[in-house]
Amino acid sequence: MPEPARRSEITERDRGPNGVPPEASPTGPGPDPVAARSAMVARLEQSGVLHPGRVRDALLALPREVLMPQAYVRRGVPGEVPPRWDLLDWAVPQEREELLGVVYGESSVLIQHDGERILGRTAGSRSGGVMTSMSTVMSLTAALLQQLDLRPGHRVLDVGTGAGVTAAVACHACGDSGMVTLDRDSHVADAARARLADLGYRPTVVQGDGEHGWPDAGPYDRIFVSYAAPRVPQALVDQLATGGRLLMHLTTASPSWPGLAVISRGPDGRVEGELRAVEFAHRAGHGVARIFLDRDFRGRIAAGADARTRTSQVAPPGDTERGLWLAVDHLRGGLVRDFTADALVIGAPVCGSWLRVTPDGHRRWTVTASGRRDIWTEIQDVAARWRAAGEPSTYRLSIGPGGVQTVAAPSGGLSWRLPSRSIRTMSPSKHQSRGTHPSADVPSPA
Repeated sequence: MPEPARRSEITERDRGPNGVPPEASPTGPGPDPVAARSAMVARLEQSGVLHPGRVRDALLALPREVLMPQAYVRRGVPGEVPPRWDLLDWAVPQEREELLGVVYGESSVLIQHDGERILGRTAGSRSGGVMTSMSTVMSLTAALLQQLDLRPGHRVLDVGTGAGVTAAVACHACGDSGMVTLDRDSHVADAARARLADLGYRPTVVQGDGEHGWPDAGPYDRIFVSYAAPRVPQALVDQLATGGRLLMHLTTASPSWPGLAVISRGPDGRVEGELRAVEFAHRAGHGVARIFLDRDFRGRIAAGADARTRTSQVAPPGDTERGLWLAVDHLRGGLVRDFTADALVIGAPVCGSWLRVTPDGHRRWTVTASGRRDIWTEIQDVAARWRAAGEPSTYRLSIGPGGVQTVAAPSGGLSWRLPSRSIRTMSPSKHQSRGTHPSADVPSPA
């Protein structure tokens, strides 16, 4: 009986011509991808994220293990430096069950380490480095794709190819003849092109800068951007067809309070938009400045060093008042929320100021703060303006002459401008963001 191949010896020669294992959808004993796929869809339906329609039909038909026959998992303990990674591989039978759990699970799927070539790589372990591309958590992708209202014959631009999941769903729903998917990383684009072809889809797969879109095949009926940016790239607006719709997340330097931009072009060619406050979003694209609460800063907050304390009878805003927090983020920038804390904890990493608000009896709160910024007063000032404007959770997003982008409450009284400077290079970001700090190993992926 021959000795089984060791992990380090499994390479693309053990796969099909495009890196996809020939036994990717087995019918014999062992892990069942069809059952895993059905369970994922059922879970999304039970959570209220997924509804009957073209996106659901596509997810039921899409063998994700063909698009992602390899995926990384982190080994070791949290915070271990350097981090250790294993590349799970469908070509290794004993790894298939864990790989299916990753590919059809409830987290993002890590598909590229340190910008490596994906097709032709050798499976095995990696130490150190960062993950540079991933497939977004399916619940976020499914929710957004349903908002696009994909229909047969639509011309679709997918900015941020990743593993090709969005492109595959769009090909299933709309056909592949008008489908373009773009990624800034040529290795990611090459792998997606090959694996989409193995599914029978042949969209146009290109490498390029997401900020510029792909005008050669435009205009597009639907544009989907899988990373967050400070503003909507003007080139993407220009490539939107009459009756078209564009979805992308907007962010400041803070990852805490994102918004979803929904842009449409009416029959008269006029562009209209809105910005919706949301809980989760894609991560920021390549080149977008970010601030976070690192471990040392959170330690100083917990220790209460150099703090001043006062009592307030004004309740802190609730987490569900996302329209308020979106306004705070833009009007009083530089703040980051620690969502892992039991209390309301917010820091300003640039200057070192911080705020902690804890309940202290009936309708009383203890406000502990440090630093030159009075974050509590800043929040209350914006809250007063937000309530006077009708407590909006959705704002108008106007794109004016010269590309000036303005966000305003529908009733007026609360507004701000988005940054005028475009980010030079934007990396498709196949992940979601909410919280206080990035994974030390997973920056904005491509």
